[in-house]
Amino acid sequence: MTGFDTGGDGAAAAAADAATDPADEPPVVVKIGGAKAVDPAGAVGDVAHLAANGRRVVVIHGGSTVVDETIERLGMEPEYVESASGVTGRFTDAETMEAFTMAMAGKLNTELTARFREAGVDAVGLSGVDGGLLSGPRKSAVRVVEDGKKKIRRGEHSGRIESVNAGLLSGLLDDGYTPVVSPPMEGKESDGGVTAVNTDADRAAAAVAGALGADLVLLTDVAGVYADPDDPDTLIESAATPDELAAVEGAAEGFMGKKVMAAKEALSGGAGRVVVADANVNDPLVAALGGAGTTIERSAVAERAETGGETA
Repeated sequence: MTGFDTGGDGAAAAAADAATDPADEPPVVVKIGGAKAVDPAGAVGDVAHLAANGRRVVVIHGGSTVVDETIERLGMEPEYVESASGVTGRFTDAETMEAFTMAMAGKLNTELTARFREAGVDAVGLSGVDGGLLSGPRKSAVRVVEDGKKKIRRGEHSGRIESVNAGLLSGLLDDGYTPVVSPPMEGKESDGGVTAVNTDADRAAAAVAGALGADLVLLTDVAGVYADPDDPDTLIESAATPDELAAVEGAAEGFMGKKVMAAKEALSGGAGRVVVADANVNDPLVAALGGAGTTIERSAVAERAETGGETA
């Protein structure tokens, strides 16, 4: 993760500055994808620019490619399973969890934090375990589908985030720091113990954005959600109503389906808006905040909750 230029052309950034005072804007949570095709250089430069101008930013990162490479170097094979709901995810047994923690909290988080500091950002690296930042019950068994049959796999080390230590993040932001956060999360055992467990980085970013009332930007290796997943010219630019969100959900396939799920969770939890955008363009974060990519507004989920005269 070294040797990249961390600057963009600055044009989009200058335009953004002219529009509003960044210090008056809500925080930004940016999730940088962990796939090999995602170059974090542009995001690093944009976070440096925004932080220097007073915008509060929290970075969440993934690392699926490096986790798989670490597992293979240790002589194991990455294992993915299909859940009963049809979602594909990593099966994380005890040995895999060791490799996961080494790759995410040990290697990637430290390297990315160093890159931000090199770019002038007062970055602080954290895992979801630190300070109980991301916390919830450990899931030790999962329902999976193998050869068309539903089975229960035990020995899993994953968790569902139920709480975010927003005070920890807010304190760091108020003191001028930029948190750089990665899984694992704090998994609470039934006996009161705590275990570091796997959690999806997109959904971690959603939980943090909801807790902070932030704008969420999910940077990935495509321009956004396409109406035809095979045709980049069919980009869906926005969704502001339940019907428009339903169209986005219907178009999202594979990994994009997880991002749209995370977007819904973020908005339902209190985030202002969610943007799915390309990490590999100039000034990707500033461009996303300025309208690039697919923007999903809070109204797309808030209206769904209007029943019996009550609104979310």
